[in-house]
Amino acid sequence: MEMAVHCNSASLSCKTWRNRCPTLLPARLCSLPQTPFSFRSDTLKLSTCSWDKVASAVASEESAVGSSSSGTDVFNLTYLEGNSWLWDISGVRVLVDPILVGNLDFGIPWLYDAAKKFLKNFQLTDLPQVDCLLITQSLDDHCHLKTLKPLSEMSPNLRVIATPNAKPLLDPLFRNVTYLEPGQESEVEAENGSKVRIRATAGPVLGPPWQRPENGYLVISPRGQLTLYYEPHCVYNEDFLEKEHADIVITPVIKQLLPNFTLVSGQEDAVRLAKLLHAKFIVPMKSGDLDSKGFLASIIEGEGTIESFKELLSKELPDAKTLEPTPGEPLQIPPP
Repeated sequence: MEMAVHCNSASLSCKTWRNRCPTLLPARLCSLPQTPFSFRSDTLKLSTCSWDKVASAVASEESAVGSSSSGTDVFNLTYLEGNSWLWDISGVRVLVDPILVGNLDFGIPWLYDAAKKFLKNFQLTDLPQVDCLLITQSLDDHCHLKTLKPLSEMSPNLRVIATPNAKPLLDPLFRNVTYLEPGQESEVEAENGSKVRIRATAGPVLGPPWQRPENGYLVISPRGQLTLYYEPHCVYNEDFLEKEHADIVITPVIKQLLPNFTLVSGQEDAVRLAKLLHAKFIVPMKSGDLDSKGFLASIIEGEGTIESFKELLSKELPDAKTLEPTPGEPLQIPPP
């Protein structure tokens, strides 16, 4: 695997998906320029959470470090709603696609405006120490500038790993950014000495067919006992993933549909993904489960349920377990 420090690679060799950006969305949501950068590790230190429920969820470092020192890798996965996560991997804390300041509106609230249902009071200052910010896509529901601007002011040297498509947005904010092309990987080290490897995979193309795809990621635990796969649209390149393996797969399972267009996949595609990666645990996302308004929100429809996904999964991968996350509460997954 390639180690990315300065990533100036051209377009990758993977098959192209159909354009997944509807014509009714503004062009600024469908195309962003791209180029790569480099990194040096740093951490973000913020105050502990005063909100008791979320504090117990995100302040899991002691148990994670204990597990790591005892020779067992553990993933603690805290769902922050939408596409946002906080992962603690044996003491290495990774903040994923955070939306923690204001609503999600893509800068066009008349078209779409969404707020969280459960973690309404969760703020940036409620986060524990974070070792890495991980960005999958360049659009606002993953690369949320209302959140990232104050985050960068708190810690401009925070280690960031991201899709090259987000370079125009991240370069002005953070100093230590690694842009990974699919197939490239980088390492993140926590203060306790634990290290995880993060490898980029090919995600959806959000724009013209010739545009670089966004990223999914494989996250490998310190001792290699567990691997997690994450891509928030359930869009993947089967040729790229067929030689990979992931014990844990985080994916949407409920489709989000516009008329004649799939925004987010799921159901049978999520089952195929789990089978492809020989997953033991599937953690379903509910990225569309937000308090939303606006014209776009009024025409988006969901297809399928978690229960219908479980039924499909039981036929194809009967030994796999579906673990539903509760927003703000840690979901702990040790090696099987």
